[in-house]
Amino acid sequence: MLKIFKVTAVLEGISYLVLFSNMLFIKPSNFELYHTLLYPIGMSHGVLFIAYVLLAILVKKSQNWSFKTLGIILLASLIPFGAFYVEKKYLKNV
Repeated sequence: MLKIFKVTAVLEGISYLVLFSNMLFIKPSNFELYHTLLYPIGMSHGVLFIAYVLLAILVKKSQNWSFKTLGIILLASLIPFGAFYVEKKYLKNV
């Protein structure tokens, strides 16, 4: 379960950065391409985000994380590069 969470955390972090890149770099230059890419990128990020949160809650029990640690892990999913921080600090032994 921990290995699945690690993969999900990395994929969620990548999808978050791709979504930001779509908003920041593609939208001003090519509005049609922006709208073409928005739905698949946004949908994949949404699914990965939900999986990240659910897996974090499930892994909390198996890893005996405190509520503070779980809060940090869940908060990191809202910050760009936060999922990579979680992967480096809390999931490095997988």
